[in-house]
Amino acid sequence: MRTRLLLSAAVSVGALLVASPPALAAGPAIQITKIYYDSPGKDTRSNTSLNAEYVWIKNTSSKTVAVTGWTLADTSRHRYTFPAFSIPAGKTITIRTGSGKSGTSTRYWGMGNYVWNNDKDTASLRNAGGKLIDSCSYNSTKVSYKIC
Repeated sequence: MRTRLLLSAAVSVGALLVASPPALAAGPAIQITKIYYDSPGKDTRSNTSLNAEYVWIKNTSSKTVAVTGWTLADTSRHRYTFPAFSIPAGKTITIRTGSGKSGTSTRYWGMGNYVWNNDKDTASLRNAGGKLIDSCSYNSTKVSYKIC
């Protein structure tokens, strides 16, 4: 009887040791991956300087995701709204602050002034229904960008 109990306990412990670890929570399919918040050089408000301020948004899924009506905003409520647009699987798009011709990999906000504070801010990405999908915050003047 004692041998049977020990064997039973050993089997139970062994089952615990080989059990799979709990799955890690997956991040959202669409993620903010980088904010370049302090464009190089003086802040002259030139279009070149404005466009050196940008956000990368990546589709980490294996499917194209429609982001029509989604918004990217800072804490001061500057808001970029995506037009009819989709991000292909595994691709990253760039949202630049200034003006330019938007395409499949780069979108232009069309702002005449900087959006991202040079010391601290939060980028929030919301779907068309207003649900927060992802956010990224920074609080530093030591570097010009944040990898999220």
